[in-house]
Amino acid sequence: MKALILVGGFGTRLRPLTLSVPKPLVEFANKPMILHQIEALKAIGVTEVVLAVNYQPEVMLNFLTDFEAKLGIKITCSQETEPLGTAGPLALARDKLVDDSREPFFVLNSDVISEYPLKEMIEFHKAHGGEASIMVTKVEEPSKYGVVVMEETTGKVERFVEKPKIFVGNKINAGIYLLNPSVLDMIQLRPTSIEKEVFPKIAAEQNLYAMVLPGFWMDIGQPRDYIKGLSLYLDSIRNKSPSKLASGSHIVGNVLIDESAIIKDGCLIGPDVAIGPGCIVESGVRLSCCTLMTEARVKMHSCISSSIIGWHSTVGEWARVENMTILGEDVHVCDEIYSNGGVVLPHKEIKCSILHPEIVM
Repeated sequence: MKALILVGGFGTRLRPLTLSVPKPLVEFANKPMILHQIEALKAIGVTEVVLAVNYQPEVMLNFLTDFEAKLGIKITCSQETEPLGTAGPLALARDKLVDDSREPFFVLNSDVISEYPLKEMIEFHKAHGGEASIMVTKVEEPSKYGVVVMEETTGKVERFVEKPKIFVGNKINAGIYLLNPSVLDMIQLRPTSIEKEVFPKIAAEQNLYAMVLPGFWMDIGQPRDYIKGLSLYLDSIRNKSPSKLASGSHIVGNVLIDESAIIKDGCLIGPDVAIGPGCIVESGVRLSCCTLMTEARVKMHSCISSSIIGWHSTVGEWARVENMTILGEDVHVCDEIYSNGGVVLPHKEIKCSILHPEIVM
């Protein structure tokens, strides 16, 4: 089997982190976002993953070459010269996706984090006999999304309703698809939306089916959702592989700590914290609802909550960092500084407190 991951463009919603690496390589729960998907695909027998990119393909491939060997899976790029939307990249990568086997192939949005029930999706796809399967997830506020209206018993999709004013359903597209090669005949090589142009056509032919995603789901393409997604992901680990989480008197709730990280005495860490490779957390530090990326350092008696600390960044002694503060790569927050929602671009030193949410250039 093969799979296409829609990597897309500049990742502006996750800046300043995406000023240093393409969005799929930004760490989530201590490994690049895209690696969560590639590992899930490998686990159910996918042998080749095609990355649909239009930004820094060489950076992506150089980084993923190591994982290609480790995971034993072929990873290639299909590069767009102009943005092609969510369907155009499938037409561009047609020759990479279709072979003599005529097997269906997966398509995933690179921002989506879930438990990836791909094996169940294959069984669902074979059982209904249609041309395409999409994963849907239930949401509390469907009026903010495009809603998928479907038959509850069979999963057959009847229609799509964009941001409905009255209640028509609570299931939305989860960004995970399994498509027969015949679907590619409906897609032209031009900027096209798979959600708004291709899927409604297949649904009109009664060949589109939706499977309700079990477990959690989150689009982690922006900081607030990234933090929420981390909480859901760690909760999932708690249920499936609790031994992967940290434990001890200094740990509260779900915490993931890389084995190379150093945690000094007197800290209180959690809930919903990921501490990456090579990080140093000095004594007396309080961490909650946050991520420390590779080789970040938090000095004594600092407090960090609801924030993302980028690679090689430092938070000084007695500092307080909160309210969706995002530190880009190699940012240094001086001692006794307060950051309330500061978004700090890479390679900066913060000597004055950030009292209100703002971007520090």
